[in-house]
Amino acid sequence: MHLIVGLGNPGKEYKDTRHNAGFWVVDALVKKSSAQFKRRKDYFWCKSALQKKPVVIAKPRTFVNLSGNAVKKIAKDFEIDNEKIIIIHDDADLPLGTLKIKKGGSSAGHNGVQSIIDSLGSSDFQRVRIGIGRSGGDLKDYVLSEFSNTEKKIIKETIKVSLSAILTLVVKGIDEAMLQFNKRIKERSFKI
Repeated sequence: MHLIVGLGNPGKEYKDTRHNAGFWVVDALVKKSSAQFKRRKDYFWCKSALQKKPVVIAKPRTFVNLSGNAVKKIAKDFEIDNEKIIIIHDDADLPLGTLKIKKGGSSAGHNGVQSIIDSLGSSDFQRVRIGIGRSGGDLKDYVLSEFSNTEKKIIKETIKVSLSAILTLVVKGIDEAMLQFNKRIKERSFKI
């Protein structure tokens, strides 16, 4: 069984911000699978299947930067090994409209991913990084800002691609997903 976790900040004031790209992906995944989230103290979750492969889809109820404890608890509650965890998160180092699949390695400065690494005591989990681009200003302000209408159209397309990437990860594995989706990063970059 895989655990698919989208990162984001809870609360209406953060709903449409760039930092919530992970939430948007798992919300789309849950909607597509006709499932519904259930609520636990530290997270929202549901069980589903992707081409008959069982998955748990979840959203921490903590802020992005404190995601680690919730992810550790979900993995423990459902007895899922680190190698079967897929974390979906925003990435300001990738151009808007791109995604990149990765396994292991550093957090690359993403505080939510670092929190997960610290809590699990390992970086041996899979990641779907959603490119949100970067402005010249303060990164904290940028990730907590909303997308423009033009950018929203781009991110909606990226979410569709990410759903295919997640399906490939679960059904065919990390190597096949990286082969199919990472090689086309430049093809999926959008210019604004």
